[in-house]
Amino acid sequence: MNVAVFRPADERLDRAVDLLEALGATPVPDPMLEVAPTGDAPRSDGDFAILTSKTGVELADDAGWTPGDAALCAIGDATASACRDAGWTVARVPDEYTSAGLVAELDGDVEGARVEVARSDHGSAVLTDGLNDAGAYVHETILYELTTPEGAGDSAELAADGDLDAALFTSSLTVEHWLDAASDRGIREDALAGLNDATVGCIGPPTRETAEAAGVDVDVVPDDADFEQLARAVLD
Repeated sequence: MNVAVFRPADERLDRAVDLLEALGATPVPDPMLEVAPTGDAPRSDGDFAILTSKTGVELADDAGWTPGDAALCAIGDATASACRDAGWTVARVPDEYTSAGLVAELDGDVEGARVEVARSDHGSAVLTDGLNDAGAYVHETILYELTTPEGAGDSAELAADGDLDAALFTSSLTVEHWLDAASDRGIREDALAGLNDATVGCIGPPTRETAEAAGVDVDVVPDDADFEQLARAVLD
């Protein structure tokens, strides 16, 4: 099976390729995200500090930031693990690895509190709006921008030719950038048709909603927002 994977071209893509090969699939690595750091660091005066990705943790750590006395919150095990690797204590990880899940986790605890949110330029407003509605004073720091790598879209060509068996979308942006890459190549309609003939997996409900709104038929969403679970579920 030809299985497209869209992770950034770093160790995450390498691990994804290794996993797919171990599961008996033929990986089609087609990075849809490229990280462009802004050089900014989170503020250090919050009562709560929220990091939403491993990339954000690494950039904050490289900038010499530490959570200090703030209660550190991480969306997902991968982000929490990266925080611990940096030597930081993680206070809260939501049961549901989404912005809405973290808002639900903190609701009732952040009224009147200063909350620092450090993430990419494409972070969901669900998080910041939800925290504001819960009574928090929210400050957001953009640690990095996410762009489409030059030359992205080889998997869209496969889909248009009917040669793609599965696709693993790991964020709303990977969906949007994939469709943009198909449009740039002049094959959006055929690529979308080919994608809908394949098995499509989305890592969580927000990604599924983005895909379905764009006309993508989503077949699989794993119970947890975890790449290995996504890959195994799609291959099953």
